Amino acid sequence: MTDHLDRPFAPAEIEATCYQRWEELGVFQPRPGAQPYCIMLPPPNVTGTLHMGHAFQDTLMDILIRVHRMRGDETLWQPGTDHAGIATQMLVERQIIRAGGDRHQMGRSAFLEKVWEWRHSSGGHITRQMRRLGASCDWTRERFTLDSGLSQAVTEVFVQLHDEGLIYRGKRLVNWDPVLRTAVSDLEVLSEEEDGFLWHIRYPLSDGSGSLVVATTRPETLLGDAAVAVHPDDPRYASLVGKTLRLPIIGREIPIIADDYVDPEFGSGCVKITPAHDFNDYQVGQRHHLPLLNVFTPDARIRDHLEVFADADIAETIPESLRGLDRYAARKQIIALLETDGLLVKTDAHKLMVPRGDRSQAVIEPYLTDQWYVRVAPLAEPAIKAVEEGRIRFVPENWNKTYFDWMHRIEDWCISRQLWWGHQIPAWYGPDGKIFVARHEDEAQSQASRHYGMPVMLERDPDVLDTWFSSALWPFTTLGWPEKTPDLARFYPGSVLVTGFDIIFFWVARMIMMGLRFMDEVPFREVYIHGLVRDAEGQKMSKSKGNVLDPIDLIDGISLENLVSKRTQGLMQPQMAAKIEKSTRKDFAGGIPAFGTDALRFTFTALATQGRDIKFDLKRVEGNRNFCNKLWNASRFAMMQVPETELLQGEQSLMAPERWIIGRLQHCEAAVNSAIDQYRFADAAHALYQFFWNDYCDWYIELCKPVLRADSAFTAAQQCGTRNTLLRVLEAGLRLLHPVMPFITEALWQHIAPMLDKSGSSIALAPYPVADLQRVDPEADADTEWLIQVIRAVRSVRGEMDIPPGKLLPVLLQGGDAEDRRRTEDYHPWLFAMARLGSLDWLADSAEAPPAALQLLGDLKILVPLAGVIDVGAEQARLGKEQQRLEADRNKTLAKLGQESFRSRAPAEVVAKEEDRLREIETALQHLTEQADRLKQL
Repeated sequence: MTDHLDRPFAPAEIEATCYQRWEELGVFQPRPGAQPYCIMLPPPNVTGTLHMGHAFQDTLMDILIRVHRMRGDETLWQPGTDHAGIATQMLVERQIIRAGGDRHQMGRSAFLEKVWEWRHSSGGHITRQMRRLGASCDWTRERFTLDSGLSQAVTEVFVQLHDEGLIYRGKRLVNWDPVLRTAVSDLEVLSEEEDGFLWHIRYPLSDGSGSLVVATTRPETLLGDAAVAVHPDDPRYASLVGKTLRLPIIGREIPIIADDYVDPEFGSGCVKITPAHDFNDYQVGQRHHLPLLNVFTPDARIRDHLEVFADADIAETIPESLRGLDRYAARKQIIALLETDGLLVKTDAHKLMVPRGDRSQAVIEPYLTDQWYVRVAPLAEPAIKAVEEGRIRFVPENWNKTYFDWMHRIEDWCISRQLWWGHQIPAWYGPDGKIFVARHEDEAQSQASRHYGMPVMLERDPDVLDTWFSSALWPFTTLGWPEKTPDLARFYPGSVLVTGFDIIFFWVARMIMMGLRFMDEVPFREVYIHGLVRDAEGQKMSKSKGNVLDPIDLIDGISLENLVSKRTQGLMQPQMAAKIEKSTRKDFAGGIPAFGTDALRFTFTALATQGRDIKFDLKRVEGNRNFCNKLWNASRFAMMQVPETELLQGEQSLMAPERWIIGRLQHCEAAVNSAIDQYRFADAAHALYQFFWNDYCDWYIELCKPVLRADSAFTAAQQCGTRNTLLRVLEAGLRLLHPVMPFITEALWQHIAPMLDKSGSSIALAPYPVADLQRVDPEADADTEWLIQVIRAVRSVRGEMDIPPGKLLPVLLQGGDAEDRRRTEDYHPWLFAMARLGSLDWLADSAEAPPAALQLLGDLKILVPLAGVIDVGAEQARLGKEQQRLEADRNKTLAKLGQESFRSRAPAEVVAKEEDRLREIETALQHLTEQADRLKQL
């Protein structure tokens, strides 16, 4: 045995060397096989660090990949990272600012050189963390969404779609980040409820006959109002529809319109319509042909003049006192002007959903700009059909509905971003604004020369493509498209996509559309949608809540002080630091111990039910670290029983316990294979845990000990059969467990496999076990289960009566049948050794049994006479004291739960814990009462 196996399990001692060896051996590279199996890694941001969602998802993908690799499939897990346009540009720009520089002074080319420098020096952090997790990607094929091959492919797709009329440039409302000054996707917008106000403003009728009161949360957009809308069925305003109002402050006439969009119950039932500054208002404006009036600059300041997009002649200037003001300063000034004019009716406190950019934390503005769009409807139709026809299967199937709901309501996709880092849009503008889309500048110049009849100066569009655009092409561009490569022919379409439900729209649907358009085939056969990892209380993990767990901290451990520092630095809301520190010190008083990768992976697997949310509890990881320890120690025990491999040679006789454990292994192999094929990872983890912890460690190892003792009366053939079974079942079990817990299984297999003359460089390339249910022996199963039940019954009496483990017990058997008598004779050595019996006798059915503790196994009575075994009086006294203690605890808990103040003020989870505690106390009291009753019978 090596030094590692001479010591208790220490994950840190084996993980790094295991992974390095896998890479050196090329274990993760595809090997010729019967059929291809391919998973595309959802590319994490190059700026990112491994979070719990990544670790959970990567574990599930790695399980699938390792299983199929061991099954002999030609297996590829294609890795890569996303260039993360906004995140990367922000990160490098901050570094430049800290160094006293400025991006705009540097210029685009110099800035991009700095970003590439950062990418080459620091951009591999998350892939190094994935290695720590055991991810078996083929790193020799790692791609980057901005590498030369993918950049060429992105350009080719853009040009082809534009030539087909599926990409166009237009002016529409977008989510606009006024700090970053770029459009952002819906996924980059986080909406949370915040405290705000509802201002009620009086709009005078143009004819002086009265006024309407309009309620708004955004008075700063009033300057861009194009109408006031009421519900068509609202009798209060029916006579006013078609009339006009005087816009406060400006004085411009705007119409009163009727539209179903209006909620008559909200505010006064009158809504200001600002089509250039609200997505819903934009739709109303389109229905009623209203002008689009932009009041903001790109950094959300008030313009000097309205930007007008309409046939009507609207050219009013904005009051000088408002020009150049930030939107919130303008809000205050506008409210002050309304008060001065007597037009502010009242102000109400109001809670509202506020959209903020996930990177800048700035409030997002609906903003009217020129952007590039993909005309999605023609691409969506075949993508819908592919799922309807079953060419793509969602697991669980209920996600079909979510997919269809979105695809049937799909809108054109804004694909341009006002950034420098990314795929620059391959479009050039002529002197008159004519657009030339081309693969490169020479091609654009050629087009322009033909158009103008002479060479002209062209200016390239400065915008870049949305990161999701290149991600949508990931399944085929990573394999070499537009070239017809062998990899593309072999591994497209992929076997399964593993992803969270939150990006079905942003990524999954777009990959399906692009795959069908450019490969004429779906990008993957199945889509496994997993839940989102939340904390133990079911709350979303977020830095602002201070409940984030770093998977690397769970693997390596972290001290309390370092954990507090990590959770309280860089907060968007620094005032939360004290609260976060307090809760962290309470929940992690000793910091987080090092659990190792295998324990973390097993926990993720066990939690991977097919639901929306995953509640992550650190206690589960601790329990699974104990599972690792048990497996390690059991393996050490098994190897110690074979000090010389010659002991495995010669004639073998397999007794019932051997045939039973072999059968249990077959059932486990069948359950695990079936569960993994159905993406029921939690079921696979449960089957593995039950087999190793209960069947192998708790029972089979114990059943081996009487056979392998030095003074054993068993034959050499029986001992040889036991030793072989002990090791061979363990070796197969390690292969079965390997995809879930790769490090510990590799370390153990490297020592066990040679003892069994099994060759191979790594367990990762060894065959995955397949069940042979013909090896299940029902008779051996029945006999061994009977033996286990009898031993359990005697141990139960020992535990209930608090009898020392070393004290030998007399046992009487009564009733039963001939099978019980045969089994008692056949399994006599195991019963005496494992139940610690002093005697075992049969009592005639007609005989009166002495005072004894009774256990039943079918018709068989198992009696343990207790006279002389325990001091009845002392035991009754002990039970009485324990009963008094528990009754006092019960009364305290009942009193607490009976207080209305406690139930109304305490968090729901605290109340639930007290209720659980009460149930536990009452169960324990019932148990003590039963024990006391048994003692009275002695």
